[in-house]
Amino acid sequence: MPDTTKRSGLWTRRQALLTGAGMAGAAMMPMGFPVLAFAEDQPPIGTWPAGSEGDTVYIGVAVPRTGTYAVQGEDELKGAELAAEHINEGHALIKELAPKLSKGVLGKQVKLVVADSGAKPNEAVQAEQRFITENKVVLMTGSTSSAVAVALNKLAQREKVLYVSMISGSNDTTGKDCVRYGFRQCFFGQTAAAAIAPVLIKEFGKDLKVAYMTPDYTYGHTVTKSMQDMTASAGWTTVTNQVSPLGAPDFSSYLLNIANSGADILINVNWGHDAVLSIQQAKQFGVLDKMKLAVPYQVPFLARETGGLMQGVYAATEYWWTMEDKYPLAKMFNEAFNKKYGYMPEWGAENSYISIVHWARMVQETGSFYPPDIIKTWEKGETIPSLVGDVHYRPEDHQCVRPVMIVKGKMEADMKNKEDFYDIVEIVPGEGLMQKPDAFGCNLGDYT
Repeated sequence: MPDTTKRSGLWTRRQALLTGAGMAGAAMMPMGFPVLAFAEDQPPIGTWPAGSEGDTVYIGVAVPRTGTYAVQGEDELKGAELAAEHINEGHALIKELAPKLSKGVLGKQVKLVVADSGAKPNEAVQAEQRFITENKVVLMTGSTSSAVAVALNKLAQREKVLYVSMISGSNDTTGKDCVRYGFRQCFFGQTAAAAIAPVLIKEFGKDLKVAYMTPDYTYGHTVTKSMQDMTASAGWTTVTNQVSPLGAPDFSSYLLNIANSGADILINVNWGHDAVLSIQQAKQFGVLDKMKLAVPYQVPFLARETGGLMQGVYAATEYWWTMEDKYPLAKMFNEAFNKKYGYMPEWGAENSYISIVHWARMVQETGSFYPPDIIKTWEKGETIPSLVGDVHYRPEDHQCVRPVMIVKGKMEADMKNKEDFYDIVEIVPGEGLMQKPDAFGCNLGDYT
């Protein structure tokens, strides 16, 4: 289980004076004597320097372990656990992703403190606030719901503690709700729509009537809007948009409206167990006999949990394990993950792993845990490796520019093994997919 040991790490006036005296003494030491790594001329900010005083630094992880997004949350947690383990031991994959790292970050071991967010923003914020106070975490992560990601963005900016979202599909996360202290590695609604729309139009044709199923929060609304925007030029029109609350137990009323809408295609934006239930019930109601199904933002484990209903269905995703044939680092990750957990990783695990490793790389490159300096290192926008090739983060909105994969569900007869659910149809480069950095209203805010 992840370490949840509490530590106070309080930065007292006496400690500050002693450290200042130590620095003054170190300045008079012979060349080669180790000097403290942090930005000693800066006042304390957030959990710095208290959070990095000892031989261990803590990362606060708030993911859904119960509720409609629990399956995906557990997968994210496994990716975070593996990232911490690999960073601490100096694993060969870490050497490829962050060559300057060597058994820890700036010589310190990384430990996770973990909470169940239940995909609820208030619970996630309360958990991370507790981690800030009690554990002096130097990084926050988590989210599966974009409502949680947006809430933790705001907490990060207020408390001046870095945050990397895990799964967050809303355009708003690095759009109107972006913050200086928040970064996102994963793909999102606009990039998913820009990648999958041309494939769907080519496959199904122009001038189609479309029914949408949309979860009623920032993720759902922005993904649906992006899909509508990206298909409008082909004459696709929305005949119904069925908006449902998170965790709806029954989709029958929404599906009845869709069945009677005359739609040619159903675009299901629901996520987690909501996506599973709504697709299964769509089959039961005969909706999938009347119209095609597409999933613009693929849900980890969806093919497995829907019992074959993703066969022949197109989806956009961040990562699918068979891309290891193209990306050697993906193969290394798949092998390590499968060895530890007994299954091939889904994109929640991949995203949480690489997000934490990218943070560790930035800290090591900075030579300090001082947050404003880490942010400025990140904002250089340098090309760095990931599990899907070289990527970079945009300084204007802290969004990672990365490819999006279009997959199509395999027919059961074509599956080579029990986890061979998808064919990769296309890998679309990220650079041409993304909106301009200011298109969704990003204003990052202050460093201090």
